[in-house]
Amino acid sequence: MKRNIVIATVAAAALIGGGTVAAYAAAGDDDGAATQRQSSVRISDDRDDSADDSAEDRADDRDDKRDDNRDDDSVEVRSDAAGAKVTAADAIAAALKHTPGTSVGADLDDDGSRAWEVNVVKGDGTEHDVRVSASDGKVLGAHRDDDDDDDAREDLAALKGADVDAREAAVAAAAKGTVTDVDLDDDGPAAWSVETTKGEWKVDLGTGKVTQDLDD
Repeated sequence: MKRNIVIATVAAAALIGGGTVAAYAAAGDDDGAATQRQSSVRISDDRDDSADDSAEDRADDRDDKRDDNRDDDSVEVRSDAAGAKVTAADAIAAALKHTPGTSVGADLDDDGSRAWEVNVVKGDGTEHDVRVSASDGKVLGAHRDDDDDDDAREDLAALKGADVDAREAAVAAAAKGTVTDVDLDDDGPAAWSVETTKGEWKVDLGTGKVTQDLDD
C-alpha cells in the first residue's frame, strides 16, 4: 500500500515537474519572440535614421554646391565689372545712338569678351541686340532678334508713360555698386531690375527710387 502511494507521489512530481519545465520552455519561447521583435524594431528604426541622415546629407551637399556656384558667379561678375571701363549707362547711350529706339535692357557679357549687350526695341516693335565694347564704348555690331518680337512689344507697352528709362535706371542704381545688368521686370508692377556688384535692386519707373530686391 505504501509502495503504491510512493509511486503515485513520484509520478505526480514528475508530471508537476514536467509541467513546470514545459511552462518554463513556453515562457522562454515567448521571451525569445519578444526579444526578436524588439531587435527587428531597433533594426528598422536604425535603417530609417540612416535613410534620413543620408537624405539630409544629400540636401546639405546640394545647398553647398549652390552656394559655391553663387560665390563663383559673384567673383566672376566682380571681375568682369572691374575690367569694364564703359558703364552700363554709357553702353546704353552708345547703343541707342547706333540703333535708335527704346532700350529695355543691358547685360555685361561674362564670356570674357568684355562687351555689353544692349537690347533695343524700335518703334515697329522689332528688337535688336547691340554689342558695345566695355573697353572703349565702340559699337561692335548689331542684329535683329526675331525670337523676341512679342516680348519686345510687351516691354514697350509696360514702359508707356514711364519717366525713367534704362539708362537713367542704371545711373540711379550705380550708387549701389557697379552695374552689371539692367532689365525690365514686368512681373507685377513694372520696374527696372538692376544687378550690381553689391546686390539686386528695383528702380521705380516713375520716381527712379532705388530699393533692394527682396524677391531673390
